[in-house]
Amino acid sequence: MAPVDGSLRVENRGGCAWVTLDRPPLNLLVPELIRSLRDAFEGLARNTRVRAAVVTGAGPVLTAGMQLEYLRDLTPAEAKPFITLLHEAIRAVHEAPFPTVCMLNGHCFGAGFELAMACDMRTASTEARMGLPEIRVGIPSVIEAALLPGLIGPARAAEALLTGEGITAARALRWGLVNRVAPPHELQAVTEALVAPILECAPTAVRLQKELIIRWRNTDQRTAIEYGINALAQAYATGEPREAMQAFLDKRRPRFE
Repeated sequence: MAPVDGSLRVENRGGCAWVTLDRPPLNLLVPELIRSLRDAFEGLARNTRVRAAVVTGAGPVLTAGMQLEYLRDLTPAEAKPFITLLHEAIRAVHEAPFPTVCMLNGHCFGAGFELAMACDMRTASTEARMGLPEIRVGIPSVIEAALLPGLIGPARAAEALLTGEGITAARALRWGLVNRVAPPHELQAVTEALVAPILECAPTAVRLQKELIIRWRNTDQRTAIEYGINALAQAYATGEPREAMQAFLDKRRPRFE
């Protein structure tokens, strides 16, 4: 995989796609970059060789959010198509058929934080701050900001949304908002260590598990269980369970096709 355009890079590292926002100095989001992100994840979703993806930013920040000059000049007629485009991009990440990790190498605000929340897991630099400051510039936080109450609880989410105050990496870890926190120079290694066990698992099983995670978000418990029954049967339609279990019994690494 090669650069998508000048502001988004996609690299394949051993089955894991590293998707990097690269619009220095703050990796501010504009429609062109948002379209590139959407298109990149839609393309990755069609590639069965992609086993996982990491989303991050170039330089000292992940993204400071939307370019404020663009938001300032939106007309009422333009606002809805714009926010729909942003939702399409973040939804492509949220519903990716493979596990996703957001590596918050630095500050991550606004739409960028919604992108981070759309990932399955998050790692963060000790220096990172994150949050939804839209209320401070006269607009509500919308679309995937709706994920925040489920991640940190309704009262904490209300405080973050209504004050626009940032959340430190240490607090995010205590709240379960991020999975790992590490010093900046160790963050990539910590992120790779989080992804590595996923890449060792049976590829079909991982995709089936991710599909179930997506379905579980959007359905009742009875239906979710029925999906799981079908997913187990699908797994046995491949040779992966037999190979994985035999490898465990033989005390060796499994060999998947």
